[in-house]
Amino acid sequence: MVELLNVKKSYGNYAVIDIPQIHLNHNIYWLKGMNGSGKTTLMKLIAGLLPFQGDVLINGNISIRKNRVAYLRLVNYAEAEPLFPPFLTGYDLIELFVKTKNALQPQAEELISSFGVSSFINNPLGTYSSGMLKKLSLILAFIGNAKLILLDEPLVTIDDKTVPIVTKLISDYYNIRGITFLLTSHQIFDASAFPDAQQLLMQEKGVQFV
Repeated sequence: MVELLNVKKSYGNYAVIDIPQIHLNHNIYWLKGMNGSGKTTLMKLIAGLLPFQGDVLINGNISIRKNRVAYLRLVNYAEAEPLFPPFLTGYDLIELFVKTKNALQPQAEELISSFGVSSFINNPLGTYSSGMLKKLSLILAFIGNAKLILLDEPLVTIDDKTVPIVTKLISDYYNIRGITFLLTSHQIFDASAFPDAQQLLMQEKGVQFV
């Protein structure tokens, strides 16, 4: 479903990522590793936000190199600590994602309702708290018809009431919509929600199944 081929990323002379090949079938993957092991770097390059050597394929033939626009429509990403232009509103970004991801407006409205952000979604982003920004980031990650959703520390800065909402969305989108997830999290999810989740370990600049 997702295949990384000869993926390498360096900062100067320091190699952060070196993955000859790894294939991820449809599943929920939990990417683990020490701080500085390259987890966020790996997620950002898969999301198309960082330059790198090699290639990433979705569904065997949609390449980030050769089919970048089609690829990016199938990959959504939520950062651990999102930053957005302060002069836009949350709804401005949602409308942008609905358009660029070929999504349906009812899906966006359902997510707005689920996360309980209606009271501030039309306010400028510069007025948002870190928790509000994180909720918006998660809403954007679920908009559209992605095949792969990358969630970097999805539970950081959100309140306890929102944790089961995120857990249920991941479970529903995986089981009902057939979406593959790659997660990083130092917080504990309800393990019973993801009984088939596969652990991946960042180690020595590469990734291995645990």
